[in-house]
Amino acid sequence: MQKAQPKLLVLWGKHDLSFDLGEPDRYRKDVPTAEVHVLDAGHFALDTKADEIAALVRQFMNSRD
Repeated sequence: MQKAQPKLLVLWGKHDLSFDLGEPDRYRKDVPTAEVHVLDAGHFALDTKADEIAALVRQFMNSRD
């Protein structure tokens, strides 16, 4: 990812115990233009934050060329 620098949307549940909370910062380091959102959610963020996630995905897709 460091070399390719893709357009990247990262959605992270800050209460997800399956993954390290430091991961979003590592995405930002590898792809500085990444759009990163840490949500007040757990591992199953789509179950609890579906509307918020849908809005973020929609904004991301509409803002890309």
